[in-house]
Amino acid sequence: MTPRGTILIADDDLGIREVLQVILQPLYDVHTTANGEEALRIIQSQKIDVVTLDLKMLGLSGIQVLQEIKKIKEDIEVIIITGYGTLPNAQEAIRYGAVDFISKPFKIADIRAVVDKAFERRNYNLKIKALMQKIEDIRASRKREDGKV
Repeated sequence: MTPRGTILIADDDLGIREVLQVILQPLYDVHTTANGEEALRIIQSQKIDVVTLDLKMLGLSGIQVLQEIKKIKEDIEVIIITGYGTLPNAQEAIRYGAVDFISKPFKIADIRAVVDKAFERRNYNLKIKALMQKIEDIRASRKREDGKV
């Protein structure tokens, strides 16, 4: 059996956190938080694969949290879910590494599709990274065998 992925929902709106949790919990292990600082603590202490992130929260903004997530662990996929769905906000989020951008109010089907896509992308990227490492290991091994260290 394939292990379930883990998702972190970071949104200051309790209703949004609860709705997202109900939608995603049947498919994934879900953690929730109301602010960016706690989101970063969770990311540092738990195995998190995907984060849904609000742009406007008390304390750190969603963009600041996104930037910090990518510094901590670049292979975590981040989906922005916000009531401030402007083109400049979307462009900034994508520039800093968000995989997708959803405006509130959202449709359940859209959430599931985007989260599934984020997990697929993450798994694909991890496979590519592992393959690249194997290639590097083979090259290094051949150099040692040839005495070209």
